[in-house]
Amino acid sequence: MILTLLVIIPLLGGLLSFYLGKISPMLPRWAALSALSVDFILLLILWIKPDAIISTQGGQWIAEVNLEWIPQLGINFHLAMDGLNFLLTLLTVFLGITAVASSWTEIRERIGFFHLNLLAVLSGIIGTFLSLDLFIFYFFWELMLIPMYFLIAIWGHEDRFYASIKFFIFTQASGLIMLVAILGLYFIHGKNTGAYTFDYTQLLGTTLSPAAEMWLMLGFLIAFAVKLPVIPIHTWLPDAHTEAPTAGSVILAGLLLKTGAYGMIRFIIPLFPHASSVIAPVIFTLAAAGILYGALVAFGQTDLKRLIAYTSVSHMGFVLLGVFMFNDIALKGAVLQMLCHGVSTGALFIIAGALQERMHTREMARMGGLWATTPRIGAVMLFFALASLGLPGLGNFIAEFLVLLGSFGANKTVASIASVGLILAMSYSLWMMQRVFHGPNEFNWSLADFKTREMAVMAAMVAIILWLGVYPQPVLDRLGNMQTGPQSLSASVKETR
Repeated sequence: MILTLLVIIPLLGGLLSFYLGKISPMLPRWAALSALSVDFILLLILWIKPDAIISTQGGQWIAEVNLEWIPQLGINFHLAMDGLNFLLTLLTVFLGITAVASSWTEIRERIGFFHLNLLAVLSGIIGTFLSLDLFIFYFFWELMLIPMYFLIAIWGHEDRFYASIKFFIFTQASGLIMLVAILGLYFIHGKNTGAYTFDYTQLLGTTLSPAAEMWLMLGFLIAFAVKLPVIPIHTWLPDAHTEAPTAGSVILAGLLLKTGAYGMIRFIIPLFPHASSVIAPVIFTLAAAGILYGALVAFGQTDLKRLIAYTSVSHMGFVLLGVFMFNDIALKGAVLQMLCHGVSTGALFIIAGALQERMHTREMARMGGLWATTPRIGAVMLFFALASLGLPGLGNFIAEFLVLLGSFGANKTVASIASVGLILAMSYSLWMMQRVFHGPNEFNWSLADFKTREMAVMAAMVAIILWLGVYPQPVLDRLGNMQTGPQSLSASVKETR
């Protein structure tokens, strides 16, 4: 029941926000914040009571719901939570709260409709993380698309229509390819066993020919690679990040990219282990290339949000590398990187949005010398810039260190190339700080600094990155319970290797 509530409450909160938007501009904000706070409390209850483990044929789950929906087609409303999607759902709700708070003064038109779309995206993301029926998974996967399109197209910036259409085409086309792969797996399993089902736990171990396994795996991989994103199919991301409103950028960077990585961990490796091992050298080569490419292209950006967007391409390359190294240490590092990147890059986008709201520009050439007028913004951005470059003592360092440690044991060449990304991250992070907050204030900016609401959001995000850097063990312990079915995901990875 609690899993169903996690999905439904944000959607109901969005509908309530839409209705309240006709009454008062403030009510939708509070309604959205209240709905997400309820979800956050439910997740904290699950965190405090880790002994609530349900053992089923599909593995051990913190919580599970499995109801017949369309039995004639083998479709069940099957949601389940283990350590992996628990942490990602917690990240979703937390970043949702920060997205609402960061948009408090930025969004001034159609406020109710804005929060309806924002919470609908979050509901789709939570459903994507929790679904164990591939039909339901695809439903939630597509549910994320339309409201995010509206967030960019209606409340975005100058080139919002181009960016939103490009985002829609890339994600919709890749999603349709995945649907074909899902149907292919459905019919092959049905032909082999006589049981036509979309249930993930039953589809595990489906007998596939090498060719069929490879083609089906590629169908899933294309959809997840677009969302991650993997070069060269990443070009939608900088445009979408740059033109989206602050909340849209936070959700895109912090959450939508993570659905692609989650899909690779949850579905591709367990469902198609042999095809995954065959294609792994190509994937982790692209991962290393993406780490270097994203970092180098970031240097060439003059737009602050676009620079941060390209850093996401680089940092998510570490996630891809960790997943396809088939190494338990690298895998846990990849998941930890998903969490740390979601918080730190989300914070950087909030800061960039706050500066744009005050200055009406994202061009770093028009900035400079802002520390004297906005010391709070400068101090917070310095912290997250240091987190982004992997400063020891912060969560991003632990995550990238684990990925490189696990990768070095599996492929020294690729790990060595990827490690160059850490040096480049240090360079572009400090260069960004220099361009924005130091040097002469040539345009005589006198800006309002962060107020209590904004500092409260930043303080929470700072605390998380510090906690993950100083004491990540509780999170790593949670990742010990990542299920692919009867066995843990860690065991599955070892078998694939």
